[in-house]
Amino acid sequence: MKSADIKLSEEPHPRTCHSIFLLAWILWTKGTPLDLIDECLSDSHVSVEVLRCIHVALLCVQQLPEDRPTMSSVVVMLGSENPLPQPKQPGFFMGKNPPEQGSSSNKHESYSANEVSLTTLEAR
Repeated sequence: MKSADIKLSEEPHPRTCHSIFLLAWILWTKGTPLDLIDECLSDSHVSVEVLRCIHVALLCVQQLPEDRPTMSSVVVMLGSENPLPQPKQPGFFMGKNPPEQGSSSNKHESYSANEVSLTTLEAR
């Protein structure tokens, strides 16, 4: 994702946000997703398009794969003005919010044959 037009000068501070996706989620939950873009792009027509792109992007990074839209759905979402579902917590979010009821993160599932694994979370 190109970051040249992204405003990173206000709260939440970019040093606490390790990715643009995390910053987008934080601003979305605060109800201020357009704080993500630079003021020079604040034209109302552009803002509507940017808001829709942010919304669709957050749908694409939801924690559970079955909640994420297919690519054909993404194309339709971006090309229409139909209402979009509210995005759920992203898979990369490591905040203080408890996991949603019924989500797989509430259950202990082992994906290792011997239940021994080492996982290191790193940015791409």
